[in-house]
Amino acid sequence: MKGRVVLLDEIAGREAAALMVDGQLEELIVDAGDALPFAPGTILRGVVGRQMKGQGGVFVDLPDGARGFLREAKGLSPGQSVICMVSGGTEAGKALPVTLRVLFKSRYAIVTPGAPGINVSRRIRESELRDEVQAIAEAAMEGSEMGVILRSSCAQAAVEEIAEDVGAMKDLAEQVMSDLEGGPELLVDALDPHEEAWRDWADPAPDEVIEGGFDDHGVTDAIEALLQPRVALPGGAHMMIEPTRALIAVDVNTGNDTSPAAALKANIAAARELPRQLRLRGLGGQIAVDFAPMPKRDRATLEQQLRRAIKGEAETTLAGWTPLGNYEIQRKRDRVALAQLLRGM
Repeated sequence: MKGRVVLLDEIAGREAAALMVDGQLEELIVDAGDALPFAPGTILRGVVGRQMKGQGGVFVDLPDGARGFLREAKGLSPGQSVICMVSGGTEAGKALPVTLRVLFKSRYAIVTPGAPGINVSRRIRESELRDEVQAIAEAAMEGSEMGVILRSSCAQAAVEEIAEDVGAMKDLAEQVMSDLEGGPELLVDALDPHEEAWRDWADPAPDEVIEGGFDDHGVTDAIEALLQPRVALPGGAHMMIEPTRALIAVDVNTGNDTSPAAALKANIAAARELPRQLRLRGLGGQIAVDFAPMPKRDRATLEQQLRRAIKGEAETTLAGWTPLGNYEIQRKRDRVALAQLLRGM
C-alpha cells in the first residue's frame, strides 16, 4: 500500500482513525471514551482549589466531580474560575493534566489566546503565499488581542475558506475565554477521532480515505504489535518497551551479533524508531533507555540520531546519560496509553 492512506474504523468497540504511509502505521487516534472524564483537547471552566505545597501546582475542580492538576499556579487563588484545556492523558484515579494555554484548533488555523501575533507555518515556504495567507489572517483577526498560527494546510485552501475558518475560530475563542462566570462547566468538547483526523491530517493531502478497512490494510495487526513489548529492529536486533508505574523502561539488544559495530547499528535503529513507538503507544513521562553496550566515543553519534528523531514529536527533553550508562528522556503525556484504552492496563 503506497502513499498516505487515512482509515476511519473502530478497534475494540472504540472509534479510531489511522494514518498509513507506504504501508506503515504513522498516526493513530483512538476514542478515550470512559478511560478519562474528558479527552485531551477539551476546554473547560474550572475552579481553583487549595494550593498544594511541594506538588508544583494546584488542583482544579472540573465538571461532573472530576479534578484537574494545573502547573501554572502563579497568581491564582482558591475559588477563582479559570478557562483551561485538558493537555494529555493520565492513569485511572489521577487528576487530569490541564493547562491555561488554551488552543482553538481548526483545519487551517490555531487561535492562541494570551499569545498575540500572526505566525505562518514554516512548511509554507513560498514567500508570496506566506504574504497572502498572512494578509488574510490579519484581516480576519483585526481588533482581536489573540494570536493565530496559520497551518500548512492553508497552502491548498481558497482565500475564502481560510478567512472563514480563521474568523470562526476567533469568534469561538473570544466567546469562550470571556465566559468566566459560574462554576465548573464543559465549554468545548474534544473532537472524535474521525473529526480529528480530518482536521489534522490534511497536509499533505491523503491519497485515499477509507471507511473501515483496519483488518484489510494491516492496521489491526500493527495495533496488536503495539500492545506487545518487543519491537523488531534491522539485523536481528530488537528493543523491549515496558511501562511501569514509575517510568518506561526500554532495553535494546543486538541479538546474536555482539560486536561493537552491531551495538551502534542496533542503538541507532532503536533511536530512530523509539519516538514513533512512544507516540503510537501513547506513552510519556520518564523514559530510561538501556542501550546496547558500546564505546563512549559513539554516544555523540547516537544522541545526534535521537535529536533528529524527536523533531516534530510531542514535547520531549533529552536529559542525557546516567552514571550507570542509561539514557534518560522526558516526554509529554499527550494522550491515553493505548494498552489502557484497549486492555485496561
